[in-house]
Amino acid sequence: MSLPTCARNATLRDLEAILRHQHAAKLDVVAPATAIRSERGAIVLSGVTPLLDERGVTTVDGRYVPTAAADGTIAAKLGISLRYLRRLRAERVDLFDANVNGWLHGHADNPPDPRSFLLRLFRRDDGDGVLRAMLSDSYGIIDNLDVLTAVLDGIRQADVDVEVRACDLSESAMHCKVYSPGVARLAPALLAGYRNPFSDPTLDAERRRIVTDLDDGRRAAQAEGQGYDEEPVVFAGFRFSNSEIGDGSVTLKPELFVRVCSNGLTLPALAVRKVHMSGRMEAGTVTWSRDTQNKHLAVIASQARDAVRHWLSPEFLAEQVDHVEQTAATPVTQPESTVKVVAKRLGFTDAEREGVLRHFIAGGQLTTGGLAHAITSFSQTVADPDRADALDDLALTAMTSAHRPR
Repeated sequence: MSLPTCARNATLRDLEAILRHQHAAKLDVVAPATAIRSERGAIVLSGVTPLLDERGVTTVDGRYVPTAAADGTIAAKLGISLRYLRRLRAERVDLFDANVNGWLHGHADNPPDPRSFLLRLFRRDDGDGVLRAMLSDSYGIIDNLDVLTAVLDGIRQADVDVEVRACDLSESAMHCKVYSPGVARLAPALLAGYRNPFSDPTLDAERRRIVTDLDDGRRAAQAEGQGYDEEPVVFAGFRFSNSEIGDGSVTLKPELFVRVCSNGLTLPALAVRKVHMSGRMEAGTVTWSRDTQNKHLAVIASQARDAVRHWLSPEFLAEQVDHVEQTAATPVTQPESTVKVVAKRLGFTDAEREGVLRHFIAGGQLTTGGLAHAITSFSQTVADPDRADALDDLALTAMTSAHRPR
């Protein structure tokens, strides 16, 4: 069974198809440390009660191969350096097993770990399953498909015309980008002199390389049909994300969207978050009642409804554009040195710094606002959806940082 786990710049229809495919394969188990062991780098479960559902009885015991994200959760829960654990997986899988098993089961004078863990799994009918995460047994499960459904329901309740412009999915999180075509505002200080950096064939090729292969041609045709709006216009938008494996929370954050180049300047300081927490769960396979799920999702839907009504309003957009434009028009007279300083402050890699500089020059707008655009256009060429989202969150911080005297 082929099980897609990642997508980049997917359509809403593509994302829904992937999430439904994943949902059918999901298995959640709370198991004591004594029922978990590492064997040749895979996690082996033994003595776990089989799952009984509408499909019949499913044996839970067996081998589950960890994803890279799952290794991160194993390291976090057992207090092992992630860098060290990754090196062991690559070079000494025997020591990987010894470290994981030693912390789980104890040795000599060290007793076994007394805890139980929530294991988020994908089951497969044709071989080993997949370990997605090893989490606390008090982690509150809120799945991507349910979050997507709840947020879309909140949008319908808000009765605002929107388009879901792009969706990303990684092993760690789901990210969706939404904007309202009917809520727009001129932003001359933010966009004056700015040109689409993807008119440069090299930069356009970088972006196209990371597009998911699901119905690639259809998406490209849609993007080409957007046309070019010569007026310096931004649209009201927002993003929402969720992690199923403990790498965050349900998050909604407003965004200023530039349609011509698909740049989005997020406003993370105004984000709304719902942390995944619940009471301690009993050992065994985990199932949630429909009533419990509905209560969680109703809260998310109502938060989305209220956020959409506020963020996708002309008044909110005007207020945010006015605020951003206070510093967006500041000239950047030394692009290379400015990008270097800002990149160091914000923890960019050398490759990210060089990429942002290329986009800054290609955008032709040598201002602090142009630097923010360079980050959000460069992020579209980053294959990792989670890192791309983090870069977008840093764009306005970079603009303020470049405006600040050095």
